Amino acid sequence: MLSRTLTAALAVLALLTGVSSSFAQTGKFPDRMIRIVVPFAAGGGVDALARLLAEKMQANLGVSVIVENKAGANGTIGGLSVQQSAPDGYTVLFSSNTQSMAKLVMAKAPYDPATDFTHIARVGEAPLLVVMSPQQNEKTLAEVGVAAQKNPEKWTAGVPALGSPGHIATIQFMRLSKAQLTLTPYRGTAPALTDVAGGHIQLLTDAMIVLLPMAKDNKVKALAITSAKRSALAPEIPTAAESGLPGLEVAAWYGMWGPKGMPADIVQALNAASSKAIKELADSGKMATLGIEPVSETPDAFAKFMAAEVARNGELLKSVNFQPQ
Repeated sequence: MLSRTLTAALAVLALLTGVSSSFAQTGKFPDRMIRIVVPFAAGGGVDALARLLAEKMQANLGVSVIVENKAGANGTIGGLSVQQSAPDGYTVLFSSNTQSMAKLVMAKAPYDPATDFTHIARVGEAPLLVVMSPQQNEKTLAEVGVAAQKNPEKWTAGVPALGSPGHIATIQFMRLSKAQLTLTPYRGTAPALTDVAGGHIQLLTDAMIVLLPMAKDNKVKALAITSAKRSALAPEIPTAAESGLPGLEVAAWYGMWGPKGMPADIVQALNAASSKAIKELADSGKMATLGIEPVSETPDAFAKFMAAEVARNGELLKSVNFQPQ
């Protein structure tokens, strides 16, 4: 009798489990709020683009899409919060090149960016801008290189985060100019920019999104952009080559990741939603206003791009004997 009762109970449980499973599989994604975690302080370039993206995705998906800033530990506090979240697509990470570099620049990285996350989409890239304290008299990158060679103790460069595009560009600057700078990591672009404007540090390199307004207000000096041609946003600012340092070409790129093990259909849904949002932002002119070129590619293409980027930057770091911190 007990055996028959147990068998019946198991049969009912199996039926209920099947129904529940079937319901979960046919549930429409998304049906509730999506959180986009930005691992830097508000006011930086990543944050600015994330908020524009969230606004468009919210309008297209019909659910709330909010941005949460979780800065610290070189961007890995925010990254870790996403990595430890359920892989259901409702918590995702939006960051820059910095996310891909954690294992190369941190002595004790809390995760492997390549294997502990799901690549969702890369959405844009932009040249960087090199700015200098208004208290300095140098006018070109070449002049900065010469001055830093003579008096390295007088030159400090802010780094928005270790492994950030600005960090890589600064190392490239040091390699090309043969100058030694003191590098000071910050918790995002905004606090570093404040210190450049105040003369507490001398240099900062990061995406044009956030540096250009203060440069146009003459609160910092714009020296050069790190691209092969001038930007339509600020055609008066020379390229690095025109400023006396050919070869300094580094771009910031922006992407979205989720926790490891996300279902393929949810990854594809988020990829499509972010791609559509970026296209709309580009068509409206907002991407151009930020100096960002839109990118649309598959999750697999994004993963391959990131792997190639990490390999190249790893070689650069080795060439200057960079030690993970």
